[in-house]
Amino acid sequence: MSFSYHRTVHFQDTDAAGVVYFANILSICHEAYEESLRTSGINLKDFFTHPQVAFPIVHASVDFLRPIFCGDKLLVSLMPQKVGAEKFEINYEIALSEVVVAKAITRHVCIEANTRNKQPLPTNIVHWLERNRREIEESERRKAREVIA
Repeated sequence: MSFSYHRTVHFQDTDAAGVVYFANILSICHEAYEESLRTSGINLKDFFTHPQVAFPIVHASVDFLRPIFCGDKLLVSLMPQKVGAEKFEINYEIALSEVVVAKAITRHVCIEANTRNKQPLPTNIVHWLERNRREIEESERRKAREVIA
């Protein structure tokens, strides 16, 4: 996994049945995305406030594998990857005690904020994607060595 984010499920995240409301899992994933950007050195205020480019989500999906309850301690792992000159996708795994309880995907497209026209990904996002790609590859190599040993 590339980047991990710890999150406790709050009462406000749940619905009347006491489980995480379906849309709130995407909100939790977005928190992990923001933290990943922040830890890579991207200034979130500059990134989200009056930017020259924006990265709207053009596709999102979630698969729930087990119920998630208030008080659960989640580990959200995200794996972003470039899927075109102006697009990237983030795959998320949400785990509880090392059991994957949900998976999600968000696909983002880079646009010029004023014209809303597609733009190539800026350098800071390309670096963020590359850094995460290298970390994923390194993690996979470590796992392979552990299996062999």
